[in-house]
Amino acid sequence: MNDEKKQQIIALGKLGWSLRRIQTAIGVRRETASSYLKEAGIAIRPPGGWGRASPAKPANEVITDSTPKPAIEVITDSDAKLAAPEEHRPDRSPSASACLPYREAIELGLSQGRNAIAIWQDLVDASGFTAGYQSVRRFVRKLEGSSSPEARAVIETAAGEECQVDYGDGPMVRDPNTGKYRRVRLFVMTLGCSRKSVRLLSFRSSSQIWAELHEKAFRRLGGATRVVVLDNLREGVLTPDIYDPTLNPLYRDMLAHYGAVALPCRVRDPDRKGKVESGVGHAKRTPLKGLRFESLTAAQAYLDHWEERWADTRIHGTTKRQVAAMFSEERATLLPLPLEPFRYYQYGERTVHLDGCVEVEAAYYGAPPGWIGRRVQVQWDSHQVRLLDPRSGQLLREHLRQLRGRHRIQEEDRPKQTPLGIQQLLVRADRTGKQIGALCRGLHQANGDPAVRHILGMLSLAKKYGAATVDDACAAALELGIYQYRFVRRYLERRPPMPLSLRQVDPLIRQLSLYRDLIEEKTKEIA
Repeated sequence: MNDEKKQQIIALGKLGWSLRRIQTAIGVRRETASSYLKEAGIAIRPPGGWGRASPAKPANEVITDSTPKPAIEVITDSDAKLAAPEEHRPDRSPSASACLPYREAIELGLSQGRNAIAIWQDLVDASGFTAGYQSVRRFVRKLEGSSSPEARAVIETAAGEECQVDYGDGPMVRDPNTGKYRRVRLFVMTLGCSRKSVRLLSFRSSSQIWAELHEKAFRRLGGATRVVVLDNLREGVLTPDIYDPTLNPLYRDMLAHYGAVALPCRVRDPDRKGKVESGVGHAKRTPLKGLRFESLTAAQAYLDHWEERWADTRIHGTTKRQVAAMFSEERATLLPLPLEPFRYYQYGERTVHLDGCVEVEAAYYGAPPGWIGRRVQVQWDSHQVRLLDPRSGQLLREHLRQLRGRHRIQEEDRPKQTPLGIQQLLVRADRTGKQIGALCRGLHQANGDPAVRHILGMLSLAKKYGAATVDDACAAALELGIYQYRFVRRYLERRPPMPLSLRQVDPLIRQLSLYRDLIEEKTKEIA
């Protein structure tokens, strides 16, 4: 063992720690610690020595100058005091605490959140405190018992304005999958004005389950409040912050569907939602304490019966009125429920790949140009996929769901180098000309996929000779029953040139007149 461990054992032994406590603190066996303490001259009471030891005072008894100072004794019993009995002081009453001179230091430590053992260690190190830990512990208990609690703020809300939500521990219910009892989660929604509560049970929790429980509670109440107060659990708040918390998008959109907004509490501020905290504790202590149920349905039915029979008919301690009577007045002020329930979706973030697509459940969906390598927010359900800007929340693209391994890209998002498929070429040929489309489809039926080159050639001829001219050539080929690109091309090459139209002649005349003016100017300069 290294010297540092040895010095720790010796130091703790001098402080009066028991062997068991030394073993728990630094992870050294009691037998090993005992051997090092004996080597250091610190006496150890043998195991089982209680009642058979000599009546002489051990360890820190008061001694005279002529008497040699005995070693500090380490007690192996875990219930023994951590230090020796307090010395007798002639300057104080025998019943007075040794901590009275250090009252200010102890109160300062308590205000900083330090516990009794930390305060005792500080007093020993900094102030030369000679009494034991138990003395400080008793004094701290007296201070904590005599201190008056701080007043709690009373939060009053208008009818239909606010509700508070929270999770708690529900009863033990037999899981149908495993056949074993497991503790379920208790969801509680409490109205801020009437204190009417809705309590629902669930085996598990997720973002969607958390939102669904809100929907069920709203429908049981017959309306929604304008504000929902919650703590910073992950299902509702992704990033807690005092001024700008980041809400779960699914939860945020569900509340917006019902006309409500979320108001997360500050971290470690449970008093802001004390009404629902009281509702959770009321259910845990009164109807559900010590009960077990064979199914979640039976547990929920029992809880609903208790809610209607006892919780709603009680006289609330703060309002001094019956909860059911106050809720009958508040019900009319709740927001009306929408006609359709909220459509739940899954969400996440994806990186746009080099092909300009994001992957969602093994299918690929195109993003707008310029987003390659950047992160986008994705929302999807069984019908559609939505891509959103992560900063502004603006909708970038919306696609129908695609089969696994397939792509869905809008035409304006395709790269220019992307070759067109056979069906796209046929549609383009139909748009170019009726006879061109008919001949191209005949080429595809006769030759299959290799006819792609011929169809591209037809479209190229339409650009070179004009759609009307090529359409006439295709009509001649169809009349003769010849489905060949070569025939149409030779037909157009051997055809006499068409007379120029006025639209084609006018630019030529302008160009010739410009050349004539330039020639005249050059001639004058030379002359």
